[in-house]
Amino acid sequence: MYKYKKVSDDLALQIQNGRQPVGSRLPSIRDCAQHYQVSINTVKEAYRKLEDQGLISVRPQSGYYVCHAPSNLPDLEERYISEEKVPLSGISCFLAQIVKKQMDPDYVNLALACPSGENFYPIERLKRLTAQVLRTQPDIFKSYTLPPGSIRLRTQIARRSLQLGMFLSADDIVLTHGTMEALSLAIMATTQAGDSIALEIPTFHNLYPLLQNLGRKIVEVPTSPHTGMCLDALEELLKSQSVQAILTIPTGHNPLGFSMPENNRRRLAELANQFQIPVIEDAMYAELQLTEPLLPNIKAFDQNGWVLVCGSYTKTVAPDYRVGWLEAGRFRNIAQQLKFTTTVAEPALLTETLGLFLENGGYDLHLRQLKKRYQQQIDTIKSYICRYFPVGTRVSRPQAGFILWLELPESIDTLELFHQAMDEKILCMPGILCSADKRFSHCLRIAACFELNPKMLNALMRLGELAKNMLPVQKDIDQIPTNSVG
Repeated sequence: MYKYKKVSDDLALQIQNGRQPVGSRLPSIRDCAQHYQVSINTVKEAYRKLEDQGLISVRPQSGYYVCHAPSNLPDLEERYISEEKVPLSGISCFLAQIVKKQMDPDYVNLALACPSGENFYPIERLKRLTAQVLRTQPDIFKSYTLPPGSIRLRTQIARRSLQLGMFLSADDIVLTHGTMEALSLAIMATTQAGDSIALEIPTFHNLYPLLQNLGRKIVEVPTSPHTGMCLDALEELLKSQSVQAILTIPTGHNPLGFSMPENNRRRLAELANQFQIPVIEDAMYAELQLTEPLLPNIKAFDQNGWVLVCGSYTKTVAPDYRVGWLEAGRFRNIAQQLKFTTTVAEPALLTETLGLFLENGGYDLHLRQLKKRYQQQIDTIKSYICRYFPVGTRVSRPQAGFILWLELPESIDTLELFHQAMDEKILCMPGILCSADKRFSHCLRIAACFELNPKMLNALMRLGELAKNMLPVQKDIDQIPTNSVG
């Protein structure tokens, strides 16, 4: 553990237990350095982290002061399936509103998991590498690219798969237009129109319209906010032949944030082999795990090609490149044919540039910096939730990625909150869009992948205030007027 983190964690604990009360002045940087026997720069970094978490603030010419003592945010409750559903067409309409408004610079986007800004991507490095590809491959524009795509990039994907417990061959990987196309190809390769696919609930909001458009039926599996899909319930579905495929987000689940334990991953791969049913693994956030060692993908336990794994570099390297990938196991031939007959292939210039970036060794350093930033931003946003959202709000503890799932008091309808926030040009994601289930009508998804500038933080604070204003007014019984009895 870094020295600055030891200092900041100790001071945060003192603030938490009241040893450093709200309004009190922290020791000067020099005194703190002497106390912990660390450098002045280490203390400056520790104080900066406490500032990012919203625990302290600096007063010019005075010093650092405790500005908030956060209460512990409780874990999410177990949430299962209800019979109260909303039409899938309604989800598409709300998503269309969010997408349209987020393009307006007057709106603050807390809804979509779309990192933006130079702090999240290696922009300058990609510019130089793009120029290098153009210099060294001047004929790159003169011919069509065909699937499976750039061998340089596919080789790097296969090499990096070892860190997640997988032994992939570059020949078996097909490059796709982001993870969404990888998922679409996997679904089309493994199932037919009218088939049923098992999903976690809640889940990634785009999966509902995607499966509807492909003519697949959705079977929701009870899901723990801590360990993921209930495998006992899933096994019963498999025994009854109720589903033809399973689609899961086991690492940094969107929106719950959990990472499925390794034993559960092994068991799910065993179920796939036992029942000979495909498991489609969305591994979008697998490289953004916030703890070490990294959990292996479900694909790592695959025995006979029944697990298909999808990934992408849109969240980590280059969003507008829209470069994803699919290793489709025993379905790889049909997946490559589907790619060719739909979008043909991914641009050579973009995939060669990305492959060169991975090849040159800058990706691991970038990932470490990115994960550190996301952890800091999650801490800061959770401190704002604790300060400004209604008492009793529960929040997830993401184990990968940057998405937070909130459960507000049950009297708060987050669809109504969505409309009120949009009136003030703030975009949020009501939980019902991630589930089509009214059981989650008091839930909210917030992304922690935006620049934490004053505009964003003020929007988060205002969203919490709007939620508080939706709480029912409690009246003192002594103040309730009574009718006179004549």
